Amino acid sequence: MFYSTKYLSPVGEYMIVSDGENIIGMWMVGQKYFAKNIKEDIVERVELPIFTVVKNWLDRYFSGEKPAIFELPLVPKGSEFQQNVWDILCKISYGEVTTYGAIARNIASLYGKSRMSAQAVGGAVGHNPISIIIPCHRVVGYDGSLTGYAGGIDVKLKLLEHEGVDISTLSIQKKQYRG
Repeated sequence: MFYSTKYLSPVGEYMIVSDGENIIGMWMVGQKYFAKNIKEDIVERVELPIFTVVKNWLDRYFSGEKPAIFELPLVPKGSEFQQNVWDILCKISYGEVTTYGAIARNIASLYGKSRMSAQAVGGAVGHNPISIIIPCHRVVGYDGSLTGYAGGIDVKLKLLEHEGVDISTLSIQKKQYRG
C-alpha cells in the first residue's frame, strides 16, 4: 500500500506518494501520466514523517534555496533504462539546462553503444514520476526549444526562470503538421 498527501506550490497542486519511508512519486494534479506507474492502492495519509521532510524541501526550493536531491529518499519506479535517464537528470545543476541529445549520448556511453535515440530518452524524461525534485524540466530540445513537459510548458518556464535560467534563449516549439 502507498500513501499520499497534497502540496500546494506556486506553480500548482501536487500529489506526493510514498511507501511510508521513501518518495516514489510526485505529480502535478491532472498532469499527463499522473500516477501512471502506481498499481497499488493509494491512501491519503498526511501525517507521515517523510511527507514533512519533502514538503520542507519543496518550501525551501520555492523560497529560492537550492536543496540537494540526495537529502530525500527517492525510489522512482521504472525500467533500468528509465532509472539511468533519471539518474542523469539528478545531475543537472540548478540554473542549467541540457538537451535530450546530450542525455542520449551519455546513455549510449553508459551502455557501450555508439548512439542512442533522443526520442527514447524523451520518453523516459516524460515519464519521470518525481516531478520538480528529479528535474526533468531542465531538459530542452537541441535548439533550445521547450519541447514538452507533463505539467505544461508554462510551468516548465516558471520553474526554469525560478532557478535562474536565462529563458530569453529558449523558445516554445510549434508542432508542424504535414498533410
